[in-house]
Amino acid sequence: MPDDALVLDVGGWVKPLTRADWVIDIMPYETRGMQGHEGAGTERFSSETWVQRDICDRDRWPFADGQFDFAVCSHTLEDVRDPVWVCTELTRVARAGYIEVPSRLDEQTYYRQGPWVGWGHHHWLVDVHDRGIDFVFKHHVIHGPEENRFPPDFLAGLSAEDLVQTLWWEGGFEFRERVLLRAEEVDSYLADFVREHGEAAARRPGRLRAVVRRLRAGHARATRSSR
Repeated sequence: MPDDALVLDVGGWVKPLTRADWVIDIMPYETRGMQGHEGAGTERFSSETWVQRDICDRDRWPFADGQFDFAVCSHTLEDVRDPVWVCTELTRVARAGYIEVPSRLDEQTYYRQGPWVGWGHHHWLVDVHDRGIDFVFKHHVIHGPEENRFPPDFLAGLSAEDLVQTLWWEGGFEFRERVLLRAEEVDSYLADFVREHGEAAARRPGRLRAVVRRLRAGHARATRSSR
């Protein structure tokens, strides 16, 4: 980005982008950076350019149309109650941007964070495609039948890139909530993804190496305990 480009970080409180000139988040400026910062250098934003507000409140954000050259929204859309509104405002106030969300490989894995599926504070399953983003309500049945989720050891064979989905956009992108009304639709949406991607992941060389490492580690522990 050129030095004079105006950059907005949407939902950046946990790990704000140092290159951002403005940040908008529900949390206060004084408590920012719980997980450090994203990017090198000092913060370009300040307390004066930190906007504390609910980004889903259905009021237009306090920025002009096309005010920003670029907007970053990383690991925020899956958290909020109205990601469709956030995308509406993103495409209004910025001319281009970058979005990052968890992949469904990550979000549909059991014991990712605790004895449940995915991350406990995430409200949405997200599908990024060529045209944009679909949001699907993270129904509680995801925690039930085993066919709706990946087993706890599934992540061992995945790369860091496998755990996220990204979208670089310019001039706008498509976004919607995909509403599944019937139980069969929800079950199919969850189970078909697990079946398709679980089989594909099992065939990866990296996945095989990870399984072998775990088997060897288990054998070593068993051998030590028998001595």
